[in-house]
Amino acid sequence: MSNPAGIVVVVHGGREVGLRPVLAVDLPVLRMIPVAWEIERAVGGSGIEVWRHRFAVIGWNGDQASPVGDLNRLLDGIGADVRYDGVPVLVAGHSMGARAAVRAAGHPVVCAVAVLAPWLPAGEPVGQLSGRRLLLAHGSADTITDPGETWAYAGRAREVTSVTALEIRGGDHAMLRRADLWHAIAAEFARVAFGLPAGPGPAAAAVRNSKDDDITLV
Repeated sequence: MSNPAGIVVVVHGGREVGLRPVLAVDLPVLRMIPVAWEIERAVGGSGIEVWRHRFAVIGWNGDQASPVGDLNRLLDGIGADVRYDGVPVLVAGHSMGARAAVRAAGHPVVCAVAVLAPWLPAGEPVGQLSGRRLLLAHGSADTITDPGETWAYAGRAREVTSVTALEIRGGDHAMLRRADLWHAIAAEFARVAFGLPAGPGPAAAAVRNSKDDDITLV
């Protein structure tokens, strides 16, 4: 069997604090299933694999940054496996998982990061994103994580890399309002990250036509 052409790792949200094990039936885990499905449909036939990763514990947990170590261990495993030698990885995350994704972006196997309704408090580092593509998508009606912090992060990230920043008009934190658009944006960014042809529809146009120095409203 030949090596895959790429891997997409999809990671879920969680809580600010919590040490209980993550369950397969937890809502943040379930919410990412259709996101992964849409990405898989978009890259189908290209040799790219789509993985859904479940964190060990539900919380970020302050300086422990529990999901970051968890994600890095997964990426270490990919990097050490001869089946995946040289295979680029896109990490796509929601909320807490989005924060973990950008923290882990400096891992050598990572080529791109897509974050949806991210939790990016002031002070989050950006240097690890150098040389990686970055998608930031946030809903204008999110009351759980702050879109303003996301756009501030975008401004700092642009000092080290190219950023696609999309504001989802009326979008909520759970990505239930305009769900199809959220899914399509993640899928199209996967196509971009791996150099695949553009997909159809307004999400593809928004991702492809977004200007690096602006926030595109969709």
